[in-house]
Amino acid sequence: MTSKKKAEAIIAAADELKAENIETLDVRAKTSVADYFIVCTGTSDRHVSSVADRVAEKMAEQGEKPTRVEGERSGWVLQDYGDVILHVMREEQRQFYDMEALWKAVRPDPDLR
Repeated sequence: MTSKKKAEAIIAAADELKAENIETLDVRAKTSVADYFIVCTGTSDRHVSSVADRVAEKMAEQGEKPTRVEGERSGWVLQDYGDVILHVMREEQRQFYDMEALWKAVRPDPDLR
């Protein structure tokens, strides 16, 4: 599965459970860690966990399992699918860490082109 298809599947699964403000950060030219970061908001710890669980379930149906999961039950769940990394966060964490602004400020790495 391509990274673009993974990102689309993750977004669709998160949207099914009403994740809010779903953003796709294309970081291919900025880091070798991943191609895309998907960032979305859950309205409560339970909602964050439910969104992450739904994404994991839908991705497993397509034969994709995260290589790493962090932060379960903490208000911020990270699922690493290799070239796509999902961040499901409560609004407070999302505002504090402001990943969108952080990655927009990172300059492209000429070695990654």
